[in-house]
Amino acid sequence: AIVTESLEQLNVTRVVIAHRLSTIRNADVIYVMSQGRVVQKGGFDELMEKEGLFRRLVSRQLV
Repeated sequence: AIVTESLEQLNVTRVVIAHRLSTIRNADVIYVMSQGRVVQKGGFDELMEKEGLFRRLVSRQLV
């Protein structure tokens, strides 16, 4: 948590590869990949509003 908070204060670009989707909750842009291809792109809330892979993955993690 301390590392994440420190990185958020810097004006830098970070690439995060995450399986725990809570890790990317505050990301500006999320790229959702399936079989090596980008299938969705957007912010967390935007992707949650759309029917698609991202919403299904988040729903599975919340169960």
